Amino acid sequence: MSVLHNIFFFIVAIGVLVTFHEFGHYWVARKLGVKVLRFSVGFGKPLLSWTRKNDKDKVEYVVAAIPLGGYVKMLDEREGEVAEEEKHRSFNSQPLLNRTAIVAAGPFFNFILAMLFYWLVFVVGTTAQRPLVGVPEADTVAGAAGFSDKDEVLTVGDVEIRSWNAFRIALIDQGLDGGNISVTVRDIDGIEQVRVLQLGDTRVLEDEGDVVSKLGFNMWQPDLPPEIGGVTEDGAARESGLQKGDLIIAVDGSEVFKWIDIVNLVRASPDKTMRFTVDRSGERVELVVTPRSRVIEDKQSGYIGAYQHVPETVIDELTVEVKYGLLEAIPKAMQKTWDMSVLTLRVLWKMVTGEASLDNISGPITIATYAGVTATIGFTTFISFLAIISVSLGVLNLLPIPMLDGGHLLYYLIEFFKGAPVSEAFQIRGQQIGIMLLAFLMMIALFNDFQRLLQ
Repeated sequence: MSVLHNIFFFIVAIGVLVTFHEFGHYWVARKLGVKVLRFSVGFGKPLLSWTRKNDKDKVEYVVAAIPLGGYVKMLDEREGEVAEEEKHRSFNSQPLLNRTAIVAAGPFFNFILAMLFYWLVFVVGTTAQRPLVGVPEADTVAGAAGFSDKDEVLTVGDVEIRSWNAFRIALIDQGLDGGNISVTVRDIDGIEQVRVLQLGDTRVLEDEGDVVSKLGFNMWQPDLPPEIGGVTEDGAARESGLQKGDLIIAVDGSEVFKWIDIVNLVRASPDKTMRFTVDRSGERVELVVTPRSRVIEDKQSGYIGAYQHVPETVIDELTVEVKYGLLEAIPKAMQKTWDMSVLTLRVLWKMVTGEASLDNISGPITIATYAGVTATIGFTTFISFLAIISVSLGVLNLLPIPMLDGGHLLYYLIEFFKGAPVSEAFQIRGQQIGIMLLAFLMMIALFNDFQRLLQ
């Protein structure tokens, strides 16, 4: 997948989310009679600029060069001279309630956008991985809980589970504080049973890495022959000559019978030359393959960029369609947005208190990568990604940090109890603190991004 591909969909994602966020400020401001001077998506040098002919205020609409945010500039006596006849339309002259509504509208519109995205995903429907559990290792939390091969997860606590991703999110949500988690499953005989994950004092986000695998879970995989279903464009498999339809029959002279055997051998051989013997349309072919190396859970692991052939009947067994009706999807979307908002806030709090690793923070490089990946997978996957980022933007902007919307709302709360606006000196000091905090968070995010990139 090309870097340009990822950058393009990153710009699309940020453009949509920022535009809707700033539109919240813009729409409420104009409804309350505040004069808007400029609506900008992006910062820096304007690339496009226009005004609407029938707009008496002549609002300037701008698309700027740096697509990492945006702003709505309003008439304000603190930023320049305002004509006497327009002073009543300046932002600073508005009642406290109006100013609060204008500032809060941006994050609020992010939550509305997330609900719309989730509603669309639920109505269109998604094909998700069924929450079927493979045999866990004995010395893991999942192994100790007694999970068996092909257990299908039905609930985590009282949360209904219909997909593997929902299972993962529920484990994060209910495992943030440690303790015990009750998981209801349907075993291979069709009998419902309760397995209890005993986390003790362990918090699932104390370290970086996938929560599901850290607890010992892995998705159930059927025993299939090691037939190549396809290879990635820039992977070691393609470079070595492996092709779709190749049946691997031996590795380094030893016979192999299952795809998982190939996976385990490749993972254990990063940067080591391997000799594959394949059956290609009845002809025996010898190929030299050198797996590339990447870090998974602090260990070097090999990969070749190939995936197995899975028959349609098996795909039907491994996947499930998650879909709701037009009206049924409304409360589902609202609940999903609420759940993700609360989970985001809880994770942030755990990071502040040191109970969750700062390694979990992601920056623009990781977001761009996920934007490209989800766009490649499909429309609903990309829309789901946008919903998650929209929730994150809404929550982050409500944090009481100066420079963010939440910082301004904090000033207004102080003003409400004090009976007068906070002093200009207090606001300047707050801005300085806010800049330092945001710079610190950005440095951590970029550091984590480059760490993942190198791995």
